Amino acid sequence: MAELEGIRTGRHCVFAMHVHLVFVTKYRHKVFTDPHLSRMETIMRDVCRDFEAELIEFNGDNDHVHLLVNYPPKMAVARLVNSLKGVSSRRLRQEFPDLAPHYYRDTKLWSGSYFAGSIDGPPPSVLKQYIEQQNRRA
Repeated sequence: MAELEGIRTGRHCVFAMHVHLVFVTKYRHKVFTDPHLSRMETIMRDVCRDFEAELIEFNGDNDHVHLLVNYPPKMAVARLVNSLKGVSSRRLRQEFPDLAPHYYRDTKLWSGSYFAGSIDGPPPSVLKQYIEQQNRRA
């Protein structure tokens, strides 16, 4: 089963869990250029690896980024988000002095909020129907 695309194995489980994350800059200011985004992808890929997650896809614009992450069930998405935003903010500030004017109060690059959407698998209506059709055994 592990040879199926997107399916991973752990010690006690087989899983295919994906989350779509979107982070926006503080006050939605337009701060990123291609070199910033390229370096950010590398940083975020490394953070995901530390969490035993995999950054499947990354892209962004001058005021936000999108990530598609395959993650293990033992990982809390909120912890991953906290690390992704914190580490990327800190490293970008160190490596790109031109970003300094965009770090507002408390040296924050990112808005405090984020979008996280689970993806993969069938639509909820199909899954609901599948579960309803299962036979109960006494």
